[in-house]
Amino acid sequence: MTHGAKLGEIERVYRERFTEYQRVAGAILGDADAARDAVQDAFAAAVRTRASFRGDGPLDAWLWRTVVNAALNERRRRPPVPAPVARTNGGGGGEEAAEIRIALALLPDRQRVALFLRYYADLEYAAIAAVLGVSEGTVAATLHAAHRALRRRFEEVRS
Repeated sequence: MTHGAKLGEIERVYRERFTEYQRVAGAILGDADAARDAVQDAFAAAVRTRASFRGDGPLDAWLWRTVVNAALNERRRRPPVPAPVARTNGGGGGEEAAEIRIALALLPDRQRVALFLRYYADLEYAAIAAVLGVSEGTVAATLHAAHRALRRRFEEVRS
């Protein structure tokens, strides 16, 4: 078992996958600039604490956890932002997108992050489990609960 992450490996992942990490952080934060800052802060922290990487899971999962935690911490530090108000422009697209953002914002953190990791980062259940520090079964249950909550919300809106 290897202890510690190599600086070159962290740098390689940062260069190759920055956009994916930023997309998930942006989904969590709702702000592209804040997402970029959160990813950079997370990787700076990963470099500083690379000796703590135990090697009992993939480096990628450890880095995802670092990025997700940085984005969640940043979101908690920010003042609450009111939900966006949809404008009716006849096309409905803006209204639907706003409703989706609101529905996602209403999900509990774990459900929202699991959805982002699955659909924005395209991670498999095992990788999501490693990032969230839960079992694969918990990931499946969490995603199922998130889908059910979203489905229920949209059924209420259409009623």
